[in-house]
Amino acid sequence: MSVKTIFHSDVDNPQALLQEFLAANDYFSDSEKSQITKAWDFLVSTTSSEIRSSGEPYYVHPLRVAHILAQNKLDGETIIAALLHSINQHGADIEKVRSVFGDAIAAITDTTNKILNIPINTKTIHQSDAIRKMFFAMSDDVRVLFITLADRLDRMRNIKNLRPEYQKVIAEAAIGVWAPLAERMGMQAEKNEFEDLSLKYTNPDAFQQIKAIVSQKSEERAEYLGRATSAIYKAAEKMGLSVTIQSRAKHFYSIYQKMRKRNKEAGELFDLLALRILCNTPAECYALVGIVHSLWKPLDGRFKDYIAMPKSNGYQSLHTTVVCEGKPLEIQIRTVDMHNMAEHGIASHWLYKKGSNRDLVEADKLDIMNRLQALKQASLSDDKSFSELKDELLGDEIYVFTPKGDVKKLRAGATAIDFAYAIHSGIGEKIVAAKADGKIIPLNRPLKNTQIIEIITNPQAHPTEAQLNIVKTTKAHQKIHSWLMANDPTFSERINASNTAAGTGTGTVTETTATEQTQKKRRPKRGIPPAEVSYPEKKVLVQGERNVLYNLAQCCHPHYPDLIVGYVTRTKGVSIHKADCIIYQRIPNKDDRSVQVEWDK
Repeated sequence: MSVKTIFHSDVDNPQALLQEFLAANDYFSDSEKSQITKAWDFLVSTTSSEIRSSGEPYYVHPLRVAHILAQNKLDGETIIAALLHSINQHGADIEKVRSVFGDAIAAITDTTNKILNIPINTKTIHQSDAIRKMFFAMSDDVRVLFITLADRLDRMRNIKNLRPEYQKVIAEAAIGVWAPLAERMGMQAEKNEFEDLSLKYTNPDAFQQIKAIVSQKSEERAEYLGRATSAIYKAAEKMGLSVTIQSRAKHFYSIYQKMRKRNKEAGELFDLLALRILCNTPAECYALVGIVHSLWKPLDGRFKDYIAMPKSNGYQSLHTTVVCEGKPLEIQIRTVDMHNMAEHGIASHWLYKKGSNRDLVEADKLDIMNRLQALKQASLSDDKSFSELKDELLGDEIYVFTPKGDVKKLRAGATAIDFAYAIHSGIGEKIVAAKADGKIIPLNRPLKNTQIIEIITNPQAHPTEAQLNIVKTTKAHQKIHSWLMANDPTFSERINASNTAAGTGTGTVTETTATEQTQKKRRPKRGIPPAEVSYPEKKVLVQGERNVLYNLAQCCHPHYPDLIVGYVTRTKGVSIHKADCIIYQRIPNKDDRSVQVEWDK
């Protein structure tokens, strides 16, 4: 899990290295081989006198980068750009590259070179600005992403040549940026390697502990998986299904995550191994789930259908966990085509086909590129807003449904307001309430995976600043912000005033009028009826919103300026009670259904 030996030829023999590369990746056409050779000769002649800190010639690194991409069967043009991806730093200007290899390769190498020169080794606003620039540059051509990821992976593999403080900085960038990007691209093997290498240098003790545990009892585990595999083969054969079964050990970082999540040592975890079943059609995938579940009892809540609901990177598979011989066994079931997508991700759409340079990538397969393009339109005023946007781009996702069954992918933590804007901006602007699986939910509550969400709108409703502070997705934030700027003349003034106060450290003073003070109740004199008290008529804001259905509880008759609380009822919106209402205190599960309420002053 350190330096990965790729080439066995003498590093001082460039032609031998090239021939070994071409022999290992024999899918190129003759014309592509000719252009790759031309690029290699250009690289070697330009950098032959340069030696890396490891002591090897500089040109070996670009060849390893090209090899990583060739393992994903990328086209010749991408491989050439990979060989030349940092040539600009070594005496060959962009115009020289353009004149020899054309506009496309010149553009890719120029952009990639700029990205690789952006420092992302600080945790300040400057880091956000650096990553923002990097994302912008990547959004124009997916091949820039491929080459950048391959470059960073090769550097991670050879990180031992750097000083320890640099090792940790680079390893943190790998886990924070490069591994999530590789996952978004569907490059699972590269993502796993980024994570494992990052763990090795950020938490070496945990890495070595896991390595020792995994290496123990390897024969016993192999026999266990052998018995499970044999049982599946026999059952599939009886059903007339032809399958291929692969066993695999989980990568170290996933084991580390399980240790943290379950608060257990690696030796206490049983599900360190998994099986993968490859078949021919989606229908066979579902048939095989039935076979597996007939052999062993499935664990509740551990079945995931990524065939019906593919991940944004195109990944499709069925996941289930069963109890086999008293131990949890994770099993993935997918077709051969799905496996190709899982192994190579978006790169699988660029596989070489005879008679063409490359396959064009289908637009609907490039969710990551669409998101990167969206970054250019986003309003990113500070470190926090960009951090949230980066989380949306690289973080976890959930799948939620409209009542008609349409699926929407949102970032984890997204709310019903985000969902409304994901359907249509017009629905987002008029949202006043939402139901999840038929029950009213607070608008600020994070949605859960696979919920059916119904949006309730009101023609009189409009976006508010409270919504701006609730939403998690870039689209919703941008649309609400734009509406407020266009329709609320004081919006920008309030923001500027708030920023000014925060910058100078001045606080704000809240004035309280006499009528807002709670008056002491006096016992009326005997025989004299109490005077009628008139209370100012005030409406209630629910989570800062005016257009939310609510009712004043009849048990305690709350009125302004009583302290009030609210909870979501099954059918009548939000019920408003006095904070000290005994009836309210006895409501079961009220904490789970409570929402923020206040008088509209």
